[in-house]
Amino acid sequence: MRRFLVIAASIVVIAAIGVWISTSQEPGAARGAATVEHESDASSTEASGTEEESESEEGDADRAVAPARIEAAAAAPAGWQSEQVWNAARNDWEPAVATDPSSTRVYELTTRYGGSKACQQCPDPAIIFRSSSDGGATWSADSFLCACRGVKAQNDPVIAVSNSGAIYAVFMNDYNPGVSFTKSTDHGSTWSTPIALKGKGISFTDKPWMAISPNGQDVYVAFNSSDSYVVASHDGGATFSARVKTNSDSLYWFAEGGAVAPNGSVYFSESAENQSETGPVKLAVLKSSNGGTSWTTTFVDTSQQQPPCTVPSCPGDFFGPSASLDVDSAGKILLAYSANNTAGANKTMYVRTSTDGVTWSARTDVGQNTGDSGFPSVETGTAAGDFRLVWQDSRNGATAWNTWYRKTTDGGATWGAALRLSDLGSGAPYKTANGYAFPYGDYMDIAVTSTGTNVVIWGEGPNYVGPGGTWSTRGA
Repeated sequence: MRRFLVIAASIVVIAAIGVWISTSQEPGAARGAATVEHESDASSTEASGTEEESESEEGDADRAVAPARIEAAAAAPAGWQSEQVWNAARNDWEPAVATDPSSTRVYELTTRYGGSKACQQCPDPAIIFRSSSDGGATWSADSFLCACRGVKAQNDPVIAVSNSGAIYAVFMNDYNPGVSFTKSTDHGSTWSTPIALKGKGISFTDKPWMAISPNGQDVYVAFNSSDSYVVASHDGGATFSARVKTNSDSLYWFAEGGAVAPNGSVYFSESAENQSETGPVKLAVLKSSNGGTSWTTTFVDTSQQQPPCTVPSCPGDFFGPSASLDVDSAGKILLAYSANNTAGANKTMYVRTSTDGVTWSARTDVGQNTGDSGFPSVETGTAAGDFRLVWQDSRNGATAWNTWYRKTTDGGATWGAALRLSDLGSGAPYKTANGYAFPYGDYMDIAVTSTGTNVVIWGEGPNYVGPGGTWSTRGA
């Protein structure tokens, strides 16, 4: 989450729920009262179970692009399936996806508000899990990642899979006990008891990201407590080191991407903003070459203040710059991030490359539009130089967002055409032929199967409050 999640229970929300119910077979649920920092720790956890079985503008100076052309909804791009909603009757956002490198299995997580709870004292919102054994063609029933009795809210899931098929997940188990790690070795049927990673001396943790080595022995989790921290495990997530602080400033940091290179170096992409949510935002890459014992930070770029978010209850930094990265089999790092040159102006989508995380290429504009671009996610493909990038932008208008995809096979030197993945103009009250009203949640995700198929997942909604849904697609 960007900052503390602030939701107003208002007449506007109630009206939105009414519209949602009228268009769904099951009633959705808007977010509840504000989620704030909690001091009580969870006293116990429960095994996960299926939900069905549980209890109840101005452009940048260096951007020479033509005015945006309205991209009306049409057929899905060649080689892609039409987008699909996870559950039209549920209020889902901020999803994550991972593929098994050694099989056709795909795993997804989403944050769900409302609906059945795992138990009377279990969290709402909660992290929901589902799996596919056929590359995403069909899916299992939904289940809870962790019942986690005594915790009020869960958010911000991240998921990864090792070469052995073990699944790793981190998520916010409220602000306290905070960012937690769990693991499954049976395709998600059962999960280990979550390990809280906060440690002593800080009052909360926020916004985790995770990077694992191919064999799953090395697990790195970045998170913030305003300051930037990383913990490491070298026994497959059985135990973790004490947290290491990576910054020496007074900025508020967000981890937004991470990867382990073939030589064992690990990188995280992060953004750092002023505590006031105003002013310039720095885009940075963290690097460790000694197993997470120490970290260096390279500031790759600086964006000016983000465009305002004018919908109800939206945090001032919701449209803040963010960054994602991955590392290919040859050790090349590709960083994608959104930034602008003028305070309040729309951001564009840039990429840079590096072989060491310290020296970076000049930035390249891959967004190529005058709308606001954000929420990038990068994933490597099946060969060196193969990177896939997805993001969301408003080239079709301030209330007509869409999800876009581009691919490079030469390490970012050239890029294929941008493909619009959000192809449906109906199916939810917030969708039109030009796009969806709002990017629901502040990140999305992409994963690539062992055969090179992309699986992309994101959130769409009417505004920040919702209700909205998690949507996905897969294709070449």
